[in-house]
Amino acid sequence: MAITGIISKYPSTLIYQLKSVEKMPLEIFETAEFGSKYVAQSIAWAIKRKEQLGQTTVLGLATGSSPIKIYGELVRMHKEEGLSFKNVVTFNLDEYYGLTHDDPQSYHYFMHEHLFQHIDIPKENIYIPDGTIPMDQVSKYCDHYEKQIQLHGGLDIQILGIGRTGHIGFNEPGSDQKSITRLIQLDNITRRDAAESFGNIEDVPYKAITMGIKTILSAKEIYIMAWGQHKAGIVRSSVEEEPTPRIPATFLQLHSNVRYCIDGAAAEKLTRVETPWMVGSCQWTDNLTCKAVVWLSQLTGKPILKLTDEDYNEHGLSELIAERDNAYQINLAIFNRLQHTITGWPGGKPNTDDRNRPERSTPTKKSVIIFSPHPDDDVISMGGTFLRLVDQDHDVHVAYQTSSNIAVHNHDALRFLEFYEQYNKLGAVSPKNPLFDTALKTLLSDAKDKNTPEVRAVKGLIRRGEASAAARFSGLKDKNIHFLDLPFYEASKVKKSNGTEADVAIIKDLLMARKPHQVFAAGDLADPHGTHRICLDAILTAFEELKDEKWIKNCWLWLYRGAWHEYTIDEIEMTIPLSPQELLKKRKAIYMHQSQKDSAPFPGEDSREFWQRAEHRNKATAEMYRDLGFAEYEAMEAFKRWKFSFQQ
Repeated sequence: MAITGIISKYPSTLIYQLKSVEKMPLEIFETAEFGSKYVAQSIAWAIKRKEQLGQTTVLGLATGSSPIKIYGELVRMHKEEGLSFKNVVTFNLDEYYGLTHDDPQSYHYFMHEHLFQHIDIPKENIYIPDGTIPMDQVSKYCDHYEKQIQLHGGLDIQILGIGRTGHIGFNEPGSDQKSITRLIQLDNITRRDAAESFGNIEDVPYKAITMGIKTILSAKEIYIMAWGQHKAGIVRSSVEEEPTPRIPATFLQLHSNVRYCIDGAAAEKLTRVETPWMVGSCQWTDNLTCKAVVWLSQLTGKPILKLTDEDYNEHGLSELIAERDNAYQINLAIFNRLQHTITGWPGGKPNTDDRNRPERSTPTKKSVIIFSPHPDDDVISMGGTFLRLVDQDHDVHVAYQTSSNIAVHNHDALRFLEFYEQYNKLGAVSPKNPLFDTALKTLLSDAKDKNTPEVRAVKGLIRRGEASAAARFSGLKDKNIHFLDLPFYEASKVKKSNGTEADVAIIKDLLMARKPHQVFAAGDLADPHGTHRICLDAILTAFEELKDEKWIKNCWLWLYRGAWHEYTIDEIEMTIPLSPQELLKKRKAIYMHQSQKDSAPFPGEDSREFWQRAEHRNKATAEMYRDLGFAEYEAMEAFKRWKFSFQQ
């Protein structure tokens, strides 16, 4: 089915593809929004077609971040276009075992919040696995769930996301191709990924009820989605490797009508995107040439300037040699390109020829805003550059976009409040603060959920104090420190809403007040529904809405990556070398965030402390530049410029 105005083709450098290593059809969209609209409209079309035939549409539905925008589009079509769900029956993939239906973390709650309460589907047509079934009745219940699917004629369309383990539903690695609805033990990676939604990993259930792989494969049509860079590795494995229980999503290759929908970030590791010269004939742009040369240098273990014609010919790059004459010319061009990314002057070097430098030399003293999604992203991701900008006398302001008030351990908040309590007993505080008293009582109680508004307020104060300390350590005055507390983050306890006009308005107000020459922001594409992405989208929208302002046409936006990912060498447009002393000072700035030290509430897949991750990443970047034939530095921070159309 062709849906015009939805699909945006991922920019490909392939002129034509000689071979494919993908074993499933892939649709690559520019954004998750485009992809979600495509899937939603496909579902709507199927519902309308079966309605005309007087038939019921049976949908298999997923939860998690991947389908949220699909459900949002279906709700919009119901309210604005009259799409009816009266003849629709739904079966959800899974549910956490042990959660009640009214638990905000249950998939019952999720589905009603995002879809069911907004449409006209009859309640009796909604089937969601029940996580409260007694253990001795679970097997019988799961058999009944399977029979209900069959009694309704089977699944017409199944919607799927994919976890980082390759799970579909909660079919974790090791799941058999012939598995059906059952109780399953959750993988530890799956539980860690869910930790932020629950507040901490200890509250994430260990078990879940899930449809089996056989159940999923029985659907007449399957849509599987993956949005964001953090899914790129598992996307490649699931479509390029042979079917295996080690990666349950690979079993979808056995289905005759499956459509894999991903965005450009999730496509980054595909062979045809990462190394397109291995599968076809390429259009050799400057960026692709840089990517290929860096890849060849790393593959052969040779510095760029030592690569030979034979190296290119023996490793599938003969087409590039034929187009660009010889290895020497290619090597020299790419070496110079990368050399020009290295600068010790992130704000531009005064009174110099800046044609081959990443930043402009004028004005000598720049107005700079560093946006930090969480209160520690600034020093973790670009702490050395932060210090350098201040030392070089630029007018630097830092703006913390969210309070991050769920990312503090209860015991840290309790310690803070007990200090307040003891301080108050000395007669230093009068009258007592009822908010603090309520928070203290909550943390000392037996309540399961202690992230009340009062406790979150205290945790927000802790994060704010740490951020101020780190910014002061980096050389800023208090007047240059801004706490934006964007509303989207505060809208829900742990589940973040999408960005709002109010978020954009706050960003615009700060931009208009400062009229900066430079803006730094987190450019993470790891999770299109996560905090970093929402914060970036608010900044990009603010820029677009201010495009008629004269000053913004000369305001450059530089993107940094967070604690988990780094730009590839060919993507980098500015690198800031750090000395051993600067790296140590950066570490001390990160130390100011005491609530995130030792064991952060949401560490992700990497158990190391944030300063360790940051140093390892910065040193790795320096080592990559060294291996390519450049000077050896202790560490390097990397940036990529975002170029707006109105600045061309």
